[in-house]
Amino acid sequence: MKFRIGIENNNDGRTIAWALEHPGCFAYGADAAEALANFPAAARAYASWLTDNGGDWLALADDPLPVNEETFDVSFVDQDFELAEPGHGSMVESVFRHDWKPLTATDIKRLLKLLAWSRQHLLSLVQDLSPDQLTRPHPDERWDINGILRHVGGAEWWYQERIGFPFPTREEDLPSEPIARLEMVRAHLVDLLPKLEGLHRVLGLEGELWSPRKAMRRTVWHERDHAEHIRKLL
Repeated sequence: MKFRIGIENNNDGRTIAWALEHPGCFAYGADAAEALANFPAAARAYASWLTDNGGDWLALADDPLPVNEETFDVSFVDQDFELAEPGHGSMVESVFRHDWKPLTATDIKRLLKLLAWSRQHLLSLVQDLSPDQLTRPHPDERWDINGILRHVGGAEWWYQERIGFPFPTREEDLPSEPIARLEMVRAHLVDLLPKLEGLHRVLGLEGELWSPRKAMRRTVWHERDHAEHIRKLL
């Protein structure tokens, strides 16, 4: 089975191979060649995850075949929108031709399921952890587990803002308690998603282009990525 792939280079020092038609399906590598080589295993794991949750739209009858359709190199821009050194200014992340397509009713139906399943998995990892486990520092890590959960909620708030549907509460006014923060922001997203059907919208903010499809691609990826981050810490 062929997978249409978008390659994103230089994202935090790594390459991401995005399955453009399957939000939440991705593979990492040190470069494009390694990310593409790692993709078949990631696609098989993703398909199993869907099946385990009742998803019936991705049946792998043969080996996943990644087909690179487009490559994007991450850059940084300063306040004058001039190129800046990596790590300085605003990061400009990938937008692929596929991201410009409006979301369909089928896309939104599947996204709602993907978001529910990824949230269920994330919460299952932390629901039985003690306060000490949630707040324990980890060497060479930016956040403790509570910090990761707060970050996931804040990023989901930010993705909605990127496409012109700001959350009615400022990010700094969101609950500091991680689960309450996650629930509040997700409720807003679930309410928003049906309103995005067929919406032709691409916005430029801080030197980067955003569309509903791109925002949802990154939302599902971000939660799944940090769930795996927490799993490894545990």
